[in-house]
Amino acid sequence: MVGGGAVPPKLLDPGPIVMWGLPAAKLIANLGAAAMLGSLVLALFGLRSGSRPFDLALDTASIGAAIFTVASGITAFLTFMAAFNPKLTAENSFGEQFGRFLLELPLGQAWLITTLMGAVITLLLFGWRSWTGTLLTAVLAAAAFLPMATQGHSGDVEGHAVAVNSILLHTVGAAVWVGGVILLVLLRGLDGRARSDADRIDLPVLVARYSSLAIAAFVVVAVSGVARTVVALGQWSELLSPYGLIVIGKTVLLVGLGLFGAWYRRKLIPHLKGQRERRSFWTLIVGEIALMGAASGAAAALARTPPPLGEEAPAVQTPAERLTRSPLPPELDITQWLTASDWDILWLIAAGFGVFFYVAGLLRLRRRGDTWPVQRTIFWMAGLASLVWVTCGPINAYQEYLFSVHMLGHMLLGMGIPLLLVLGAPVTLALRAIKKRNDGTRGGREWILWAVHSPYSKFITHPFVAAAVFVLSLWAFYFTDLVRWAMYDHLGHEWMIIHFMISGYLFVLTLIGVDPIPYRLPYAGRLITLIAVMAMHAFFGLAMMMQEGLMVAEWFGSMGRTWGPTPMEDQYIGGGIAWSVGEIPTLILAVTVAIQWSRSDARLQRQRDRHADRTGEAELEEYNAQLAQLAERDQRAASRDAR
Repeated sequence: MVGGGAVPPKLLDPGPIVMWGLPAAKLIANLGAAAMLGSLVLALFGLRSGSRPFDLALDTASIGAAIFTVASGITAFLTFMAAFNPKLTAENSFGEQFGRFLLELPLGQAWLITTLMGAVITLLLFGWRSWTGTLLTAVLAAAAFLPMATQGHSGDVEGHAVAVNSILLHTVGAAVWVGGVILLVLLRGLDGRARSDADRIDLPVLVARYSSLAIAAFVVVAVSGVARTVVALGQWSELLSPYGLIVIGKTVLLVGLGLFGAWYRRKLIPHLKGQRERRSFWTLIVGEIALMGAASGAAAALARTPPPLGEEAPAVQTPAERLTRSPLPPELDITQWLTASDWDILWLIAAGFGVFFYVAGLLRLRRRGDTWPVQRTIFWMAGLASLVWVTCGPINAYQEYLFSVHMLGHMLLGMGIPLLLVLGAPVTLALRAIKKRNDGTRGGREWILWAVHSPYSKFITHPFVAAAVFVLSLWAFYFTDLVRWAMYDHLGHEWMIIHFMISGYLFVLTLIGVDPIPYRLPYAGRLITLIAVMAMHAFFGLAMMMQEGLMVAEWFGSMGRTWGPTPMEDQYIGGGIAWSVGEIPTLILAVTVAIQWSRSDARLQRQRDRHADRTGEAELEEYNAQLAQLAERDQRAASRDAR
């Protein structure tokens, strides 16, 4: 009632059933999604495949997926009724109108895709229960939140990209958090009825593992919530609006959850065995559920409350606003290069976790007395800082308006940043720092080893495959409609970043990486492969410079810019960047491969010298003896011929 979300609309009032049924259906869908995803994540990182607790986790996920599917379908229908307020009849006209809503309107399409994905996940969970199958199903379950995120914010207003990423991260984090609690309660009941030790769970260990997941989920929920609030409020003075008051209340609850999580992790978990086990466990569960319920209620109130910034696009829009949902920025000069920003919360959080886990690994090695090269840490941090600068700084702020800036960001994402990250050797650090599990479950170390040795990894990290993907995807992206998809669709833009970072990372890894991969070419083969890639890359830049037509002309040619180069001149500059700037990381790679080759030869020579010192030149003496025998045989043969 604070934000006015429960007040009936003055026009097209669908009635109390729809008005109250819609949020109820969404709540049930969210709880089903939480049980689905949270159970899968906790099973993958806390339970042993094939055990009864693992099967119970998958059963819980399948039931959650079924509830999610049915509730999503009901939500789609109630959303249609609330939006259009049609007369509910059994006539064909009603069905046709509902069908057009599902197939033609973005809101209906989002709920239709969500419902179908839930049905697929439900079927997979009933028949696919291996480690790999569970992992792939969990990935699909996380992806099922994407349509819900895209339909949760208008695509025609400023801040759309930040809002979509924030909603996606917020819902996924909350699902892992809430779903883990649901599964813990069910596993606690199963443990009390266990007939053998194989069916029992180590409750303190499992709760500690859930706590680690919950802390990570809390960080994601809190940061994404702040980002979404910034977009919705627009300015700090709006904190005193009804929307702002609900935001303040939710923030207080989130802080309370974080403090509570830190407290029970230190105080309650040690008491989960012994006489205080039951009391400690239920104190943990009841406290989390109470605070989660209050935070979820605040979230539901926010969803029903119009934000101060508004969800409607301006009536009169400039060409740039119609295309990018944001006003045309000022001319790109040195000041803008230093101050412009367009934050992508997804990559900001990813970089933050990258820094945290890398530092945690370093601290664990130091406590153990092991060393780690300083230069690797510098490379890793520089790579993450570059990633944040590209995805959240001036390049992201201008890449939609200038093709040259877009191309500069692409070259850094595909070549510069992967070079720095590979030199940081994160996999080697993780394998040295993360403790090995001996209870049949899989933690971070076990999943990394599985990924390194999987058949897919052996294929995709083969040097020729990695080089082909790196080069061909560049041509395919810019000479097909993939580049248009990345410009128009936020999902396409995020896919572009992920794909080219991964393809660049794998290519660099096969050349100079120290992290383990199944196969690497000899150094001569690496240089030949790199030279071939350099030639194809340079040819791509020249082809871009020689283009007579404008790429994605209805986008880059319709911005209404009155500053900077013309669109064709800007495209020519972009081709030059691909040809020149893009070759700089490649040249660094070539020099690095040559240095590694030289050091490898030097190490081999030192090994031979040490072997000679240990054996007293035995190999050389044996070789000389063989030569002497050959010479003596030749002399005997010559003397016989002379006689």
